[in-house]
Amino acid sequence: MQRQHSALRIFTIIAAGIVLLGLSAGCSTTAPVQGNIVTGNRPLPAPSGFLGDYSQLTPRATDRMALLYINANAKWNTYTKIIVEPVQFWDAANTTVPASDEQMLASYLYNALRENLQKDFTLVDQPGPGVMKLEAAIIDASASAPVLRSVSVVIPQARLLNLVQSLGTGSYAFVGSAQVEAQITDSLTGTRLAAAVDKRQGGMALRTATQNRWGDAKNILDFWAQRTAQRLIELRTQGKISD
Repeated sequence: MQRQHSALRIFTIIAAGIVLLGLSAGCSTTAPVQGNIVTGNRPLPAPSGFLGDYSQLTPRATDRMALLYINANAKWNTYTKIIVEPVQFWDAANTTVPASDEQMLASYLYNALRENLQKDFTLVDQPGPGVMKLEAAIIDASASAPVLRSVSVVIPQARLLNLVQSLGTGSYAFVGSAQVEAQITDSLTGTRLAAAVDKRQGGMALRTATQNRWGDAKNILDFWAQRTAQRLIELRTQGKISD
């Protein structure tokens, strides 16, 4: 009898997960890497070394960032200008990502950050009072498989199988992914104002089913650029970020 109840509970959890994933995947172009729906564990991105010191960062699931640090003593309302350093691409020595694609993705994020930040901050290239410096790196990006991705999203049976697989692995099949690490410092003192590490993957939105192999990665980079600008505005105007 106990086994039956356990089996029923697991089935209920899986069924609920399929429904929730199906609803969210229908409109989501990107998604955080999910934990196993049975255990509830969400894997944290492995630090690459780009940020140097990771001891200040803590898990922040509510902010959609895996790891986050905000300097509580920073006078955010005094920062109106920002330096955006060229984005770096960090990957393993045996990476399969061509150097040209690494440069393309790094340039894409750099331009996306500048485009979003310039709406509310003055972009500068020299340190000074009230100037922040943003440094970011893309870590271990992976491409999607366009043809198989299309099949897994468009065909109902394949879509269901993809959703079921994601419950145990935390990732949809054939989607791309990317991890980013970034920090913001005072341009004069070097004091760390904020830092974040996060990894996201492509969603299962129908409108992205036929995008090119780096389409997921670009959607993720757009998300991060928009989120960075949004959070900095919140910090400057409210002194904190909303959950």
